[in-house]
Amino acid sequence: MPESVSLPCRDGFSLAAQLWRPAGAERGAVIVSSATGVLSRYYARYAGFLAEHGFAVLTYDFRGIGGSRPPRLRELRMRWRDWGDYDFDAAVRFMRQRDPHGLLVAVGHSAGGFMPGFAEAASQVDRYLNVAGQYAYWRDYAADRRLRMFAKWHLLMPALTRLLGYFPGRRLGWLEDLPAGVALEWAGRGARLEHSYPANEHDELFRRFAAIRAPILAVSTSDDEFATPAAMRRGLAYFCNSPRQRVQLEPGALGFERIGHFGLFHDRHRQGFWRASLEWIAEGRNPWLADEVIEAGAPPVRDDGIPFAAAPGYKPGP
Repeated sequence: MPESVSLPCRDGFSLAAQLWRPAGAERGAVIVSSATGVLSRYYARYAGFLAEHGFAVLTYDFRGIGGSRPPRLRELRMRWRDWGDYDFDAAVRFMRQRDPHGLLVAVGHSAGGFMPGFAEAASQVDRYLNVAGQYAYWRDYAADRRLRMFAKWHLLMPALTRLLGYFPGRRLGWLEDLPAGVALEWAGRGARLEHSYPANEHDELFRRFAAIRAPILAVSTSDDEFATPAAMRRGLAYFCNSPRQRVQLEPGALGFERIGHFGLFHDRHRQGFWRASLEWIAEGRNPWLADEVIEAGAPPVRDDGIPFAAAPGYKPGP
């Protein structure tokens, strides 16, 4: 059983978290970051599986979700990026305090796979497993479901959020309830991530992403309506100084008719995806055939069309 712990963030907010310890010696540590509006307990069986194989594992609820939800969600003032800037950052610092020099791997699902780019401490992670990680630009949704998803997430969600002061996802049976800042930022997302923020924050945003140099393995499935190849590529482009591999798995090849956006963390994948993911987590070896390999060092391009290499503080990859 996991130990309940509290993660102190730089801004004074505390997050509810669970620490899973292996029975024997630790091979390393893993941080599991949730998808938007998903409770950390959704990943409990995967965390337990990793602990069975020798890893200390931290799962946590982003602020506004589950155990990290304040009494009145309407009063929580935050942006979607705060989950990376403060919350993922706190998770890394907590695990590095436990073991300053040991192996530290981050597993992120959906938005949780993209959040590290906002975190100052993200450069302390040794490698990343990004499962369906993207930032929900609507034109990247699966073509046959795009209009329905646009209506759901980019018309109805912001309308209800503005009416109620938060998004009532739980009552709708869609997600957990979301803070207004998260729901509205998602609903208003454009093709360029930086357009969601004031112009004077863009250079710092690029610097945060550029500071991450650890290798990234990004995995999705061909029936995922959110994490299409276009969505995955768009998000991975910001991690310009990391060597990146992108893999798209076929449900049929894994023995399933459907997997979708959430399925890889179901325990029916224990002997398949879960066991294969250990190769990357423990050894940094991709167990699948990569659909795309992206070298480190290609500079991102700013929203004004100028390569970010021209901005102060940018350092190209090795």
